[in-house]
Amino acid sequence: MPLLLLIRHGENEYTKKGKLAGHLPNVHLNERGREQAQALGEALKDVPLAAIYSSPLERAVETATPIASGRGLQVQIDAGLIETNVGQWQGRSLAVLRLYKQWKVVQGAPSRAKFPDGETFYECQARVVAALDAILRRHKPKEIVACIFHADPIKLAVSHYIGQSLDQFQRLGCDTGSVTMINVGDMGAHLIKLNQRPPFDLSLIKQKRR
Repeated sequence: MPLLLLIRHGENEYTKKGKLAGHLPNVHLNERGREQAQALGEALKDVPLAAIYSSPLERAVETATPIASGRGLQVQIDAGLIETNVGQWQGRSLAVLRLYKQWKVVQGAPSRAKFPDGETFYECQARVVAALDAILRRHKPKEIVACIFHADPIKLAVSHYIGQSLDQFQRLGCDTGSVTMINVGDMGAHLIKLNQRPPFDLSLIKQKRR
């Protein structure tokens, strides 16, 4: 089973202020986000990564860059890892969106939700899982691969691989600058760590790679 490190990008002004960035361009890491990216790079410096993949959005690429630094690896952009398409909600404040009836559906029954002029969670999940499955096919069973992208897509991927109902994916945590580790193979998946922030114990990774 290849080991996937599903890494959420660092903080930016949209996450800090409680707004949905969606696919907006030029959303960059803020100071704390850059610190989180550097902390990830330091925490993972001794992990023998076979490849590093990223969402095309700037906040993800900027988080991936310190992880790639000094490894001789390029950050490979994968459009399938892009953030959920939230359509007309892009750029909107969560404080305002929480007043909408549709917000309750997004949180309580996400399988029934569709963002106005955007994706359903099923569509997002299918896109992300297809991208990760394609990545897995490129790598050998004992390789470790880092994928840097976004909170809901990471949680949707985890839900899929561990056989959890989509309606329960919001129960998972995925903080900025966090790592979720999951082994995925032909016979199923094993969730090793969820929503871990540096510093973290990497001994289990070493054991799994023997």
